[in-house]
Amino acid sequence: MTKLSVAVVQVTPFQQNCSIVFDAESKKGAVVDPGGDLDTIRGAIEKTGVSIEKILLTHGHIDHAGGAAELRDLLGVKIEGPHKADDFLLQGLPESGARYGMLTARALTPDLWLEEGNTVEVGGLRFAVIEAPGHSPGSVVLFEAENKFALMGDVLFQGSVGRTDFAYGSQDTLIASIKNKILPLGDDVVFLPGHGNPSQVGHERKTNPFIA
Repeated sequence: MTKLSVAVVQVTPFQQNCSIVFDAESKKGAVVDPGGDLDTIRGAIEKTGVSIEKILLTHGHIDHAGGAAELRDLLGVKIEGPHKADDFLLQGLPESGARYGMLTARALTPDLWLEEGNTVEVGGLRFAVIEAPGHSPGSVVLFEAENKFALMGDVLFQGSVGRTDFAYGSQDTLIASIKNKILPLGDDVVFLPGHGNPSQVGHERKTNPFIA
């Protein structure tokens, strides 16, 4: 079994959970959702000693993707994700960043769009791509079955779910994504959301007021 390790780095004024996900044996990994504060992220990479192979994006919002283009240039790696339905958000990152004082955000096109059924490899880890729209049209969840771990983005949180009060958001679509795509992964699956504390799918299935 390839052991998965995660280092969480809170970034941006939104306290977004950027993460360094890596194969604990080979120390090869990926940076997930680098929304900003790249000095902090680079410091965490150095501290963990991980060799970064790629950048992964769960969706196109500023707090998750705002630093991705610059980090791609700094590390010389490729960006994978999200789904192409979030392209308009990625192209609008400079305008979105200006609204929140994140003035270094740049528009980007990933090197690879992700779709349901794709597999993302990080070291010896294999993440299945799950399309989970609702919070944004192109949101994806990345599920590592061997370690029973998921990178949730802003789909599901401890005790809550992602915002849908955007022109392109849909509460009904989000809840359907969670019930049809996330809950069936299994109660023992641990997930890291885009904000707040990690949780377990079974705990949310039983207690989360938005889906219980």
